[in-house]
Amino acid sequence: VLIDVKLLTLGKVLKTHWYYLYQVEDNTDIIMEGALIARDRVGVQDFVLLDSHTSEAAFLNNLRKRYQENLIYTYIGTLLVSVNPYKELDIYTVTQMQLYRGVNFFELPPHLYAIADNAYRVMCSEYNNHFILISGESGAGKTEASKKILQYYAVTCPTTEQLQVVRDRLLLSNPVLEAFGNAKTLRNDNSSRFGKYMDIQFDFKGAPVGGHILSYLIEKSRVVHQNHGERNFHIFYQLLEGGEKDLLCWLGLERNPQKYAYLVQGRCAKVFSINDKNDWKIVRKAFSIIDFTEKDLEHLFGIVASVLHLGNIQFEEDSNGHTVSAKQMVLSPLNVDLAFYARDAVAKAIYGRTFTWLVNKINGSLANKDSTRKTVIGLLDIYGFEVLDTNSFEQFCINYCNEKLQQLLIEMTLKAEQEEYEMEGIEWEPIPYFNNKIICDLVEQKHKGIISILDEECLRPGEATDLSFLEKLEEKVGDHAHFVTRKLADQKTRKSIDWVDFRLLHYAGEVTYCAVGDFSLMVFQVLCNSKNGIVRDCFLLSELDSRRRPETVATQFKNSLMSLIEILMSKEPSYIRCIKPNENKEPGKFDDCLIRHQVKYLGLMEHLRVRRAGFAYRRKYEHFLRRYKSLCPATWPHWHGPAAEGVERLIKHIGYKPEEYKLGRTKIFIRFPKTLFATEDAFEIRKHLLGMIPLEACWRGVLARKEAKKRTWAVQIIRKFIQGFINRKKPLCPENVEFVRLVQYKYLMKLRDHIPRNVLDKSWLQPPSILEEISEMLQKMCIRNLVRKYCRGVTPERKVQLQQKAVTSAIFRGKKEGYQQSINLPFADTRLSEEVLILAPYSQYATPVVKYDRNGFKARERLLVLTQSSAYVVEMAKIKQKIDYATLKGISTSNLGDGIVVMHVPEDNKQKGDVILQCEHIFEMVTKLCMLANKQNLVKVVKGR
Repeated sequence: VLIDVKLLTLGKVLKTHWYYLYQVEDNTDIIMEGALIARDRVGVQDFVLLDSHTSEAAFLNNLRKRYQENLIYTYIGTLLVSVNPYKELDIYTVTQMQLYRGVNFFELPPHLYAIADNAYRVMCSEYNNHFILISGESGAGKTEASKKILQYYAVTCPTTEQLQVVRDRLLLSNPVLEAFGNAKTLRNDNSSRFGKYMDIQFDFKGAPVGGHILSYLIEKSRVVHQNHGERNFHIFYQLLEGGEKDLLCWLGLERNPQKYAYLVQGRCAKVFSINDKNDWKIVRKAFSIIDFTEKDLEHLFGIVASVLHLGNIQFEEDSNGHTVSAKQMVLSPLNVDLAFYARDAVAKAIYGRTFTWLVNKINGSLANKDSTRKTVIGLLDIYGFEVLDTNSFEQFCINYCNEKLQQLLIEMTLKAEQEEYEMEGIEWEPIPYFNNKIICDLVEQKHKGIISILDEECLRPGEATDLSFLEKLEEKVGDHAHFVTRKLADQKTRKSIDWVDFRLLHYAGEVTYCAVGDFSLMVFQVLCNSKNGIVRDCFLLSELDSRRRPETVATQFKNSLMSLIEILMSKEPSYIRCIKPNENKEPGKFDDCLIRHQVKYLGLMEHLRVRRAGFAYRRKYEHFLRRYKSLCPATWPHWHGPAAEGVERLIKHIGYKPEEYKLGRTKIFIRFPKTLFATEDAFEIRKHLLGMIPLEACWRGVLARKEAKKRTWAVQIIRKFIQGFINRKKPLCPENVEFVRLVQYKYLMKLRDHIPRNVLDKSWLQPPSILEEISEMLQKMCIRNLVRKYCRGVTPERKVQLQQKAVTSAIFRGKKEGYQQSINLPFADTRLSEEVLILAPYSQYATPVVKYDRNGFKARERLLVLTQSSAYVVEMAKIKQKIDYATLKGISTSNLGDGIVVMHVPEDNKQKGDVILQCEHIFEMVTKLCMLANKQNLVKVVKGR
């Protein structure tokens, strides 16, 4: 049976060895061959291989073909295009995660996990920082993509019990942020109404140890207004639907959302596809794991409730023309319209700043206090470029953000392409593309850009209006090619622009923005002295006292966006572009017009043009030659020279024209996909022309010889281990050395997890018979090490206590009642108060005692004071008896718990004879007396009274 077990274990080891030792081909860096074979049925899995790479129709056709086969992912080089399937696909299982773990980027079909794993592996191997930028419009699947990446890292990264807490917090920060920052819109039931950048921090072993979140421009206007068919932020509905009855009662809320003005403007407070009650449970659980206190939650839910109550305040004009609340409780100096505006402004400000507080609180929970260097992978889930019927100030900021990110994408892609060309020694050919720097400058340029003009209008003395802002824009940027208003437009365009609108020509198309309302500045007094701790933290008195000119929201957003760009520029990039296939969230429906629009504003055609950089395919010489060497007699079946020369001979034989390819230092660059596809087709034909039967027979012979070699090797190994088992008890010799070493290794590895943790732990792993002597030596070393470690941790005070306890044990253990109970009671330096000790400054120990006369045994309360040389029986400051340690002949005590001790001294002129005392702390007193007198051997424990 033992041999069978050993062989079973050995078989698993051998199986692993065979896998690595006898692979026929090196599978690393297999870039596009899978796509070449299946291109007719499901298109190409990398858009770079499109023959008509400049054709938008060809791009859409390839996307549609793959989407209809449920292949929702397609590459553009290393950029991933993702189309929302609006249905569950079985491609996010743990099995799928393990399949993509540690695999070369292009070796498997395109997938979100390939992007995540590639970023992780490069981060671990090169020890640098990465970011994954996820963009797309609402409903395209950005939030789900970021969740899937977080889950991938949670499952595949190394972990410990301690790190599991960090992972739970990273994952559960999502439900909290979604509750407070996501909402149902016309396009998406769980639309992120803020931009989120999360850094996941990894230690040197690649384990996630912390995180940090940055949020951008939460859509505060949603707090007070929602379009028809949309809802406010999820948290309001979750609190009303799932909140405990006592909590709602304390907050003064009713369970019906129809009672609150801020929740019913979209006329869809209840949504069939959203389970607010269940989501509330998830959020409550997340709060407990992220480490929110009950006080934090009390204040947080108090703010949520206060926003709802604030929305129910109504204003009207009284008979005197004053603005009052509907219940006559508030008198406002503003007119009715401005009073409503001020109410909504306060609600937006409170919610917006509370969301910032919430993000900071989560960051505190995710923070890793370890000062050692960490690498990070950043996840940027950012709102996509959108064109709505009415585009407000917030939409202006969103589209400006996408302009900057598009600029970053093109710049970093161009840089990567250029670096590869230079590394391969190929001349860089300028690539025509639209550089949107001109649009970014129009928005952000100092003193001349739209944001600077907005700042001037908001902060200048006098009355600033929306129309004055529009006039200033026309004056300063009216001649810009990408800016137009009704006044500046030609006769044809003028009809489509209102008097209060201006239009920007973005890289993704024209967008008309409304200059009314959102671009004006409203100043209001904040409640800095609120009883709510979160409100106090969010609204500081120092803001009111500051004389510094306040920044507008636009400038704050611009500055934070600039900081984000700097963060991204310092990291290695990966990109995911999410596409929404239709407006109705229908599985299988592919709306060409809608997708064409998204392809344009996501800049996918621009990126493809840059990524192609004139060449559709680039491949290392060794891999290209290995695949296609059968197409040339000079390279088949073996090429013995440098791979570069073999490829050159091969392509000349095939008939490549000079304009179809370039040869770099390590790679061949093929310009046209049709050239590559023709080569691939020739390769497929060549396989048949070689003759399948002889080729198959030869291949079977090769496999059979390899199998025979494997079996021979396996038999030798098994025989060696059986021989080792038979001779295991003999001294080390060639017949048993490998078996003994394996047993030693297994035992030591198992022993590593079963080592005693302290000196009291007497357990020890039972060793095999051949290791008993070694095990005994190891056990002694282990105990010695534990004792040494324990002794080093003992303080001087503790050492004195232990020494005294050892003396006590030698004297009393097993001899006197009450000893067992005294073991855990530490000895005191004295039993007297500090005032009494003043009378005995030289004492080593003092304790109250009862002295009995030798005649009549009359009891008298006394103090026993021990010095370095003598013992004194004292009544207050008067010495009644002195006993020199030199004259002490013995110490007696009974074996009972009576506390009696007799100090035996000779009766002469200097001494009065034996001293009979009763002491409450008899073990302590006798021990200290013996140690000071150095007469431990003179103590006798007498049986009986």
